[in-house]
Amino acid sequence: MSEIALPQELLALARIAATTAAELVVAGRPEVIAKKSSVATKSSATDPVTEMDKAAEKLIVATIKSSRPLDGFIGEEGSSELGETGISWAIDPIDGTVNYMYGLPVWAVSVAAMQAGEVIAGCLVAPDLNKIFYGSKGGGGWVESNAIATKLKVLPSSDLSQCLLATGFAYQKARRAQIAPVIAQVLPQVRDLRRMGAASIDIVSVATGGVDAYVESGVRVWDYAAALLIATEAGAEFIHREQPWGEWLLVARPGLTELLEPITNQL
Repeated sequence: MSEIALPQELLALARIAATTAAELVVAGRPEVIAKKSSVATKSSATDPVTEMDKAAEKLIVATIKSSRPLDGFIGEEGSSELGETGISWAIDPIDGTVNYMYGLPVWAVSVAAMQAGEVIAGCLVAPDLNKIFYGSKGGGGWVESNAIATKLKVLPSSDLSQCLLATGFAYQKARRAQIAPVIAQVLPQVRDLRRMGAASIDIVSVATGGVDAYVESGVRVWDYAAALLIATEAGAEFIHREQPWGEWLLVARPGLTELLEPITNQL
């Protein structure tokens, strides 16, 4: 049975869940880094998964269930429940796992609430960047650092040659081989490429002005749900589609989307 849920109420819960999980994974990081050469893997030898991922996702689910026991869940580490309220939660306990394991700062905990397939609230906690990104449907996209919140606004652009483009690469060798020639074609047409290693941070970087656009294939809803809401609430445009190798997503400043789509749709 569906219920009416206020985006701001769901955002408050998303923030609590993401912040609590972030505290857990920060505390456990030294041990993870020390053992990074022997951890389990996800889909390939270069895509490691840790017990910390699973513990963080379990904590997020438990935190949300303490307030909303009948909601549904979809999480990178296997959480999957349909729920009974019409509200479901997309969870990435550590987006940018490799960065996290190697002591690099670009990673985040991502929690988003969805209703009828639409993201209506989301929070992204990036401890090493000392930032919390958040947004709700109709409430704008925000970034907070040192308890100071700033509303985000994406400005338009139509100059492809000055576009700083963020992207990500598949972990599978065969897919990387397919991507390489496309990147070779794209690179001369933009200012430069950035590969930060966490889709959620790439996307909110469009909202902050850190990059002008982001494109990647093979992403999943838990990777982008919270970040995409924040970026679009700030004024970013996006194109999303299914492709044989997974979901393809382009997020950009207004005016760049239509310029980037034809040259990046095979990435």
